[in-house]
Amino acid sequence: MNRLENKVAIITGGGGGIGMATAVRFVEEGARVLLVDHNEQALEKAVRSMVNKKAVSYVVADVTQPDQVQNYVLKTMDRYGRIDVFINNAGIEDDFSPIAEHSIATFDKVMAVNVKGVWLGLKYVIPEMEKQGGGSIVITSSTSGVSGAPGLSAYVASKHAVIGIMRSVAAEYADAGIRINTINPGVTETLMMRALEKKTLPDDPEQARKDFAAPSLLKRYATPEEIARFMLFLASDESSYCTGSVYMVDGGRPKRR
Repeated sequence: MNRLENKVAIITGGGGGIGMATAVRFVEEGARVLLVDHNEQALEKAVRSMVNKKAVSYVVADVTQPDQVQNYVLKTMDRYGRIDVFINNAGIEDDFSPIAEHSIATFDKVMAVNVKGVWLGLKYVIPEMEKQGGGSIVITSSTSGVSGAPGLSAYVASKHAVIGIMRSVAAEYADAGIRINTINPGVTETLMMRALEKKTLPDDPEQARKDFAAPSLLKRYATPEEIARFMLFLASDESSYCTGSVYMVDGGRPKRR
């Protein structure tokens, strides 16, 4: 349908499962895409996976560093002249340990990537969108953004935080034609989940996988492509009346306290 024809998108965490799948889908729908990640090998792999490689480029960046965030925004403007869609997706997992045993260094790193990185992306992308009269921003939160999870205090805090940021900034820029929402995936087939499975049950990660999938009504993990399809909806003009909202894509997972 070419739902993103002539649109330009930035995707952070573009070397990971959800970011890469979203890039593939966006290119199929006519977008030009700039991928951002700290891992250049992953970015190169993502570009190679594209059918239309001319529609994709990348910038290596640490999303916690203001100068590097400014740089990926400037590179996008230099290469493509505009930013219509911003998938603010970069994130890392937690230690999976109770708070009394939790690493302070890990807490700081999770909050830096998952919260500061999101905040900085908004800070530097929004002025470009404002100049051109609008755009769509999607922040990747999580089911952990609306509930608690034992052993994931830093990750849960970070994913709650970005929902608060989204609600505030959506109100600030609605009159500028900028729509901002969060997508909250459930367990998904990504390297992050592989790491969490090993941290949860080091001797039996397959059992951990079953345990993670069990609470959802569909009893399985999502594929990155399933999350990407919802990203596409929120990025496209089909969601033109959607802003300031939290969208669960979780297989019917019950909400925990």
